[in-house]
Amino acid sequence: MERFTRSNRLVKSQLVDRFVAGETLAETLPKVVEIYRQGMTVTLDELGENVHTEAEARRAVGTYQESLRQLAVNDLEPNISIKLTMLGLDLGEEIARANATAILETARSVSGFVRIDMEGSAYVERTMALFAELHNAFPEHVGIVIQAYLYRARADVEQMIERNTRVRLVKGAYAEPSTIAFPDSADIDDNYVRLMYLLLEKGKYPAIATHDPNLIGAARRFADDHAIPPDRFEFQMLYGVRRDEQTQLVADGYRMRVYVPFGTEWYPYFTRRIAERPANALFVLRQFVDRRG
Repeated sequence: MERFTRSNRLVKSQLVDRFVAGETLAETLPKVVEIYRQGMTVTLDELGENVHTEAEARRAVGTYQESLRQLAVNDLEPNISIKLTMLGLDLGEEIARANATAILETARSVSGFVRIDMEGSAYVERTMALFAELHNAFPEHVGIVIQAYLYRARADVEQMIERNTRVRLVKGAYAEPSTIAFPDSADIDDNYVRLMYLLLEKGKYPAIATHDPNLIGAARRFADDHAIPPDRFEFQMLYGVRRDEQTQLVADGYRMRVYVPFGTEWYPYFTRRIAERPANALFVLRQFVDRRG
């Protein structure tokens, strides 16, 4: 399937156009500018995971740094998301630490912000430990992601509130065993809501990252009921997903940030979007059939 998708220019263009802003930073920046014109902000997210050599990790560092610089040069907020496995976490924590530090030094130089993404459960403890070190050194320039489907999520959220760091709350997109994660979607939603309320009330500028209208509605009602102004938090969604809802939230006076993925490693990212919402596959298939007809 991956070979077909990559070799078919029509299908590939539909995937890239819908869910990925471009394969290069140069292709992506004009789309970022357009999002800003719609009253939203952006986090750039270079696609990729699990490098195998230090040279690959250094290339990722260079791209992350260039993303921050180019956003700043274009008078856009320098805001990016990074994965520690792209920085060599599999090769050693000292390598990932050094590479993340280099990126954060660049972020500090341009008054930017770096969100450390959360990956599969095998990396959670190491990611949290490295994040704590990095946050100690760069408290205003780095934040973390917490996955609500993990049993440990509440303890992590409480720790991050105590640390006074910015949390991006997500449901979680990796397949995890029931020994460490809620297996039922209703339980995940319930935990998400509880953690969301906690962050809205006590967190430092939390990011409510969801496309679920029920969770968005719950956040809005809680904020209204507790007199939490819209500038105390933001909603976040992915590029190409629920665009109408994104613009509606802005129209309603809320802050909206779009996570904008780019890069050549778009196929694994796309398959996760399909797994999360099968209707996305129907969209691509419909575009393909319509063009063929």
